[in-house]
Amino acid sequence: MQMTVISAGKADPHAGWVAIDELSALISAYFGAPWLSPAPGPDSLVRRALGRSRPRFQPVGALQGDVLFVVARGPADLALVQAVPNVRQRFGKIHAFVTDSYFTAGYPAETALYDSISVTAHEDMAYPGDRFGVKVHHLHQGIDGLRWSPDPLAPRQRDIDLIAYGRTPPSYHRALVDRFHAPASPYLYLHSPLGHVRGADVSAERGMLFKLLHRTHLSLAFHLLVEPEVQRPRSMMVTSRWLESLLSGCLVAGRRPVSRMADEMLCWPGATLELKDTPQELAEEVEDLLARRNDWTAQRRLNTANTLRHHDWRWRLRALCGLHGWDEPRMLGADLQAVSARADQFAM
Repeated sequence: MQMTVISAGKADPHAGWVAIDELSALISAYFGAPWLSPAPGPDSLVRRALGRSRPRFQPVGALQGDVLFVVARGPADLALVQAVPNVRQRFGKIHAFVTDSYFTAGYPAETALYDSISVTAHEDMAYPGDRFGVKVHHLHQGIDGLRWSPDPLAPRQRDIDLIAYGRTPPSYHRALVDRFHAPASPYLYLHSPLGHVRGADVSAERGMLFKLLHRTHLSLAFHLLVEPEVQRPRSMMVTSRWLESLLSGCLVAGRRPVSRMADEMLCWPGATLELKDTPQELAEEVEDLLARRNDWTAQRRLNTANTLRHHDWRWRLRALCGLHGWDEPRMLGADLQAVSARADQFAM
């Protein structure tokens, strides 16, 4: 099977999407597929003046093959197929994986060109199918656990007591800063920014993030409806932050999404710890969890083991092979055995 992978990752690196870009890299590696990132192109002055701007992408050449697979950060990235002239004549099948599939306003007209798309929440399946007549599958988000999980045999000091990266509700952040940045506090609160948000350094700093998480006791995570940002779409999805922290063996505390996605993905006892609603109470509860850090060794190992067992990207690739009738690459099966073996080491 001759496959080509397209995503925005190389042309527009962003720290919030690097986990999704890793899916592109894995598909490319297992299927021997070229991975291309079309550069954004200018929209017309007329459309911009009318407030009807839409994503545009520069051509990537006269590609062709059996399958074009688009790894889309959000629905707008489905327009990446613009970069292949006469794309329907050049590829036998066109499929996509869409991460932020809840943002229905972002689906472009090009969605109708796809044979199928996979979305990350069951609730998001109806809209693109009804609106564009495209076949829709469900597939949860994942993580490259085999690459980024800690060494199960290496003793590791968790010298960072508390970490918050990405979006943290402002009132909770202020309460934690007041409590833990004070010189008298014995606890270290590390928070964003942890590195570059955009640009070429994003992928290079990916390893830095995991080294920090491997050395962290408690990682904060809040769903998007906790003190929501006015201009940001809202959803109860499980984002990369949960998977990165759980894989690293952190305790994950904050406000868990209330959704079928969360129930299915965070499906083992103690996967998340729900904290109090008010900032002061939350800060006190965090301090209590930090004071009892030695009580959580088994939970940390359970978090890593179950993230590997359920959420490594390679399980999603196996599912894609089943959905689309692709022959499973031999190395994928071997690596999935390695994922299971790594999980078993943490479960001992």
